[in-house]
Amino acid sequence: MTALITRDELHKLIDRDDVTVVDALGGTYYEQQHLPGAIPLKPADVTTQAAELLPDTEAAIVTYCANEACPNSEQVASKLERLGYTNVRKYREGIQDWLEAGLPIHTGAPVGA
Repeated sequence: MTALITRDELHKLIDRDDVTVVDALGGTYYEQQHLPGAIPLKPADVTTQAAELLPDTEAAIVTYCANEACPNSEQVASKLERLGYTNVRKYREGIQDWLEAGLPIHTGAPVGA
């Protein structure tokens, strides 16, 4: 099982630009709302897109999805770890927790899409 990260820890990493945040919902969910700087990567796309989107296998990566009940963040994190990524953590509480804390979100399609 992937190591966890708290909202406060993740918020600090995002503020310092010390993490790559991966939105495991993707698609219209991503366009409606996502964490600042997050990139979309659904479980079904990890194998084909991870190397392009996440070229540094040692970089700090945090996956998240909707909430604790959503399995996508664990699925994406596990697949990344199987592909050799060494610094992957999961924000289990997801965007629901982020929003409830009043933290900023972004909207729209990914850059270059």
